[in-house]
Amino acid sequence: QVQLVESGGGLVQPGGSLRLSCAASGHPGMTAMGWFRQTPGKEREQVASISWTGDQVLYADSVKGRCTISRDNANHTMTLKMNVLRPEDTAIYYCAVYYGPTVFGHVSLWGQGTQVIVSS
Repeated sequence: QVQLVESGGGLVQPGGSLRLSCAASGHPGMTAMGWFRQTPGKEREQVASISWTGDQVLYADSVKGRCTISRDNANHTMTLKMNVLRPEDTAIYYCAVYYGPTVFGHVSLWGQGTQVIVSS
């Protein structure tokens, strides 16, 4: 069974940086991994994703230039580095695993979520 372990969430001051990591175990065989975020009453939105083969990446417009996503194939781990954080970045962040022929076409597995709070 595939398990996702998320880490790196917490309280950060505006303008600060934070790193989120997600490790997948159980031979997930995923097409890609990514991070989504959600606030109460709003739909979940994609933040950043990376393919597991090749170097395809996908960033939301709101984080382009502030975020860098990377992967560690050997450890099945994905990391998102976020810089110049803003209060509007506050949300629950969910690790996501994509499956299927299209790299970023379908998310089939979600993490439990980790809270990110950007506040002074």
